[in-house]
Amino acid sequence: MNDTILNWNLDPVIYWITGSFPLKYYGLFFITGILLANYVAKRIYIKENIPLENLEKLFIYIVIGIVLGARLGHCFFYEPSYYFNNPIEILLPIKKIGDSYQFIGFQGLASHGGGIGTLIAIGIYCKKYKTNFLGVLDRIAIVTPIVAVFIRLGNFMNSEIYGKPTNGNWGIVFQRDDLIPRHPTQLYEAFSYLLIFGILMFTYKNKTKYNGQIFGLLLVLVFSARFIIEFFKENQVGFEDGMFINMGQILSIPFIIVGLILIFIKKNPKQERNVLASGNIKI
Repeated sequence: MNDTILNWNLDPVIYWITGSFPLKYYGLFFITGILLANYVAKRIYIKENIPLENLEKLFIYIVIGIVLGARLGHCFFYEPSYYFNNPIEILLPIKKIGDSYQFIGFQGLASHGGGIGTLIAIGIYCKKYKTNFLGVLDRIAIVTPIVAVFIRLGNFMNSEIYGKPTNGNWGIVFQRDDLIPRHPTQLYEAFSYLLIFGILMFTYKNKTKYNGQIFGLLLVLVFSARFIIEFFKENQVGFEDGMFINMGQILSIPFIIVGLILIFIKKNPKQERNVLASGNIKI
C-alpha cells in the first residue's frame, strides 16, 4: 500500500461494560472535551474575579443544552420521517431491532442542533439569574472549540462523517466501511477548531472591549470552516445527494450572518465592565 495512505480499522468500542452497554471512544472524547473546556472557562472566570458558582450553574445548563440540542437536531434535520414514526428513540439511547428494543447509545448527534441547544440553555440561564447574555456568550465562545475538537476526534475513532474519495494516491481508508482512500474531514475540522480556539484566546487577551464580538467571531470562523469542509465530506443522508449544497452548509449560513452582525454592529461595551466592577456579577 502507498505510504501516503493510512488504513484505519479501530473498533469504536473500548470495552463492553455489560453485554449491551459499551464504553466508546466517542463518548469518552465527548466528556473529555466538555471537562477540559470547563477547566479553561474556570481559569477565565478566576482571572476576571467572577464567582465560580456562577460557572457551575451555567455548566449544568450548557451540558443539557448541548446533548438535547444535538440529539433533536439530528432527528429533525436529518431523519425526521423515521423519528416521527419512532418518537421513543429520540431521547432514549435505544433502537428497535426485530421485535425488541436494544440499548445502542445515541446514534446521531448534530453539531448545529447542539449549538442551538446551547444558545437556548444560556438564554434560559441568563433570564433566570438576570445575567448579561452577550457577556456569557463571549466567555463560553472561547472554550467552545475545545469541545468541537474532541467531538470530531471521536467521529474519527468511530470511522464516521468521513470525506469523499481522494485521487487514490493518498488519504485514509476507513476499512469498517470500504477500501477507498478518503479525505479525513474529521481531522480537518478538529485542526480548524483548534486553530480557532487559539484565535479566540488571542482576541480575548488582547481586546479590552467586547460585548458579543468574540461570540460573533466564533460563529463566523467555525461555520465558515464547516461550510468549506462540507465540500469534501460525504453526504450524511440520502436526500442531500440532489442538493447543490448540503444540509450542513445550509444550516451554517444563518450562523455566519448572525456572527457578522455581532462583530460589526455598534454596541456600548461599558455596561459589561461596569457590572464587573460593581461586584454584582451579571455575566
